[in-house]
Amino acid sequence: MPAITADTLTLPRIAGPGSTDTERPVRSITTGPRGYEGEGFPVVRAFAGVGAADLDPFIHMDQMGEIEYQPGEPRGTDWHPHRGFETVTYMIDGRFAHQDSHGGGGLITDGATQWMTAGSGILHIETPPAELVDSGGVFHGIQLWVNLPRADKFASPKYQAIEGNQVKLLSSADGGALVRVIAGEIGGEAGPGGTHTPITLAHSTIAPGARLDLPWDRRFNALVYVLSGRGSVGPVGHPIQQGQLAVLGPGDRITVAADGSQDSNRPAMEVLLLGGKPIREPVFHYGPFVMNSKSEVIEALEDFNAGRFGTVPPNALMPYRGAGA
Repeated sequence: MPAITADTLTLPRIAGPGSTDTERPVRSITTGPRGYEGEGFPVVRAFAGVGAADLDPFIHMDQMGEIEYQPGEPRGTDWHPHRGFETVTYMIDGRFAHQDSHGGGGLITDGATQWMTAGSGILHIETPPAELVDSGGVFHGIQLWVNLPRADKFASPKYQAIEGNQVKLLSSADGGALVRVIAGEIGGEAGPGGTHTPITLAHSTIAPGARLDLPWDRRFNALVYVLSGRGSVGPVGHPIQQGQLAVLGPGDRITVAADGSQDSNRPAMEVLLLGGKPIREPVFHYGPFVMNSKSEVIEALEDFNAGRFGTVPPNALMPYRGAGA
């Protein structure tokens, strides 16, 4: 897995629990259905079947791949609008090219993250680069939608490029798990992502038989999504495996343990840890717009149709179908 890695024995260790700390219990475990996004790339709908109140401040998350594309097969999205939230694309393996109508863009690859604040309105495209389409290859990543509070729905659009080597790397107390903090903080150690809505987002690799026990802000909700492998979560060890999401209840710490044996193609358990301070505002979600009311979504549609989200730049990035297309 090309996502940034390191020798856990040389990294700062996450402190163990205090005498009064409590583990967050498991409230639910759901299995994400498979589907297709954009021009036809396969995804797992990680949040399907989970209530909005349990997800707040998150709206939507897809696991993209993991898939080994043949030449000519890679697909992405064409130019499309967003308003009212932030999109976070984390590329674990493979490459994705991004461009937007406010000057943001670049190549997202091997542990890098693009954090795009759509705010008042933006047009963007995410598509595999031409060389990946021609050669084929592994493609694996996450796209997460983070809601914006009413006060920030019309914030100026912004783009952050977070390279894999910029994330904060930590080790579990036993040295058996690597934690990559992308945004927010864990145990006082902060990741590089800047957010409007207070959240924590991290990716952990847990060796077979190892246990991850980390502090979590009591004000935040807590979600654990298994990217690959299998293990258990919570104080009573609920079984969990690839493609499943655990919603946790209140408490001070998150605990995840990897089974002693894992799949041969994935030697460790890979989990995404995420949570944030709930916004607790009405949400009206329609396609690429996440607003507080139906009238605001109608306004977004009208503004998009009137060209108020910006324009596709000259010589813009476009979907590439392959040398023989």
